[in-house]
Amino acid sequence: MTRSDFAELRYAVDQLRQSIGALRSHYGDANTVRRLENDLERLVIDADELEQSPPPEVPRRPQDTIYVPDSKSDEAAWMGAQDEGLGFHSRPRTK
Repeated sequence: MTRSDFAELRYAVDQLRQSIGALRSHYGDANTVRRLENDLERLVIDADELEQSPPPEVPRRPQDTIYVPDSKSDEAAWMGAQDEGLGFHSRPRTK
């Protein structure tokens, strides 16, 4: 992680701290609020530990690019298939 990544993490933790503070003022010492505060404290500990002694980075393997041809596909492959979610369903299929 870069310095800016850790800065973003600290910022997010601070935002979470403010939100949990608002929950505490609204709900008081409720069990769920105390658990959130405990979780936040654990998050702070883990984030500090990660920043102080990060584990070795995992090498990224390159993603294989999948090319989809622009040519017309075989219509027979789609016969009988439902096309829900594939576009505007009430207009006729294009040929």
